Amino acid sequence: MKGGEIMKLVRFREDPWRALEDLQKEINKLFDFSFTKMPASLDISSPSVDIYEDKDNVYVEADLPGFEQKDINLSLKGDTLTISAEKEEKKEEKKKGYLRCERFQGKFYRELELPRKVDASGIKAVYKNGVLKITLPKKEEEKKKEIKIDIE
Repeated sequence: MKGGEIMKLVRFREDPWRALEDLQKEINKLFDFSFTKMPASLDISSPSVDIYEDKDNVYVEADLPGFEQKDINLSLKGDTLTISAEKEEKKEEKKKGYLRCERFQGKFYRELELPRKVDASGIKAVYKNGVLKITLPKKEEEKKKEIKIDIE
């Protein structure tokens, strides 16, 4: 401050975060409007997937809530694992007068390139509680073998 100037303190009477809250409310309204105008049947290209491995296997876990086991298709071609499923729209329920319909109806398709060569004859898949768990045994040459090294 220069000589003789007095610094004034200004007190905010309004919460400084209120403007951000108001903006968020307006954005939420925009999204609510947009999604209520969307068709009930959607195509989703990729469910959430985790891929991990240990010494003997490669594991794939995919979240597929709301599907029945009969709706899910798995295939392996080379090093590519394909997961797909379709949940058909229930046409008789369209007449119920829904105000909002967010539960998934439609199909998805996901191709995953595997990090290792796998033995296709030993693949196992289990679907429980909306999670698909796939165990893909590694081919013998892909398994990391521990070799003891003598120290002189």
